[in-house]
Amino acid sequence: MNTPSNDAALALDVTDELLVDAEAGSLPPPLATPVRGAADRFLLGASLVLIAFNLRPVFSSASALLPEIRSEFGLSALGASLLTTLPVVCLGAFSPLAPRLAQRIGSERTLLGVVLLLALGTALRGLSSVPLLFLGTALAGACIAVGNVLLPGLVKRDFATRAALMTGFYTMALCAGAASAAGLTLPIEQALGGSLQGALAAWALPALVVGLIWLPQVLRSGGQARRTRLRADGLWRDRLAWQVTLFMGLQSALAYCVFGWLVPILRERGIDGVTSGAIVSLSVMVQAASCLVVPHIAVRGRDQRLINASLCGVAVTALLGLLFAPLSTVWLWAVLQGIGQGGLIAAAMTTIVLRSRNPDVAAHLSGMAQCIGYLLAAVGPLIVGLIRGWTGSFSWCALLFVALGLGAALNGWKAGRALEVNVRAVEKV
Repeated sequence: MNTPSNDAALALDVTDELLVDAEAGSLPPPLATPVRGAADRFLLGASLVLIAFNLRPVFSSASALLPEIRSEFGLSALGASLLTTLPVVCLGAFSPLAPRLAQRIGSERTLLGVVLLLALGTALRGLSSVPLLFLGTALAGACIAVGNVLLPGLVKRDFATRAALMTGFYTMALCAGAASAAGLTLPIEQALGGSLQGALAAWALPALVVGLIWLPQVLRSGGQARRTRLRADGLWRDRLAWQVTLFMGLQSALAYCVFGWLVPILRERGIDGVTSGAIVSLSVMVQAASCLVVPHIAVRGRDQRLINASLCGVAVTALLGLLFAPLSTVWLWAVLQGIGQGGLIAAAMTTIVLRSRNPDVAAHLSGMAQCIGYLLAAVGPLIVGLIRGWTGSFSWCALLFVALGLGAALNGWKAGRALEVNVRAVEKV
């Protein structure tokens, strides 16, 4: 492990550009899409933001209707757990495909396929079939994994002088997509006369519309330049890299417990479905604001140990409040949970950047943290469902949340030290 050479100002600039979860540095740097005039540039930026909006509804839409899904499809507690866990597993399993697809057919074409297949997978969930419910969820999760990696690279490529601004819009769009699905899915079901299938499939429509909006960018894009493929020598043997990865994975496990199970938790406590969805929507939107603020705070200290560990404490304490505190206070706990969880997401991404000596190392460390981290994160919502099935209550999930929080705090403290991973990017022979 090496001590860092970047000063805080440079780190802040880099963090603004690399905040989002992407293995963008491992993608070929394609020629910028020719953009003619302010209107075309606006359309390109709006398209990227709208695509980001569609990368999260799959998670929170199913959560909002989970009791109805279990009843309609006859799912056991294990089945419900697998349904909430499956897309998270896909995030880790399919993200390594993105650079290969981009090198083979181009980033724009790959992203068009991602959006259209995401719409197909989401629509499949609206059919009255358990196999298609799981198949559609897996297909949507795989598409989201590829989109997670591709989108930020395009943002950085086509908006190099507005990278921080576009990163903010991108992050807020991710949160807005999750919040919208959490808050609107149940009202959509009621508006459709109680159609569970219609409410699940409804989220295919915005993805399809965005695909049509994105099509002109694909037609306008030119040939994609290729780059020499690099490998990060020693990355998988570096202790600090594993601490960064575990911090990323454990805080993500907390996040996907919220996406997958917070609405059912609140509904079991006696809050009606629409209000439960609104509470989760508020929490997710607060995450967006926290995502924008935390990196600017994190880079101003000598290291990030204290802020990483403190955010874990805030997120877990708020989850315990949502589990046990009086119902009159749940809105307050939802805001605190958004501050803690959104801050953790941003802190994890900031840590990846600050522990890397150059963009190539950051790209490979990000890829490792995403692949392993998301696979680890999938364990969180799975265990929540199993605990609910075994005990008949969500109360014992408090032990899981505390364990995840302690693990994230410990690794966040170690990953927050002012060091750099001791690896170097070298050309593959």
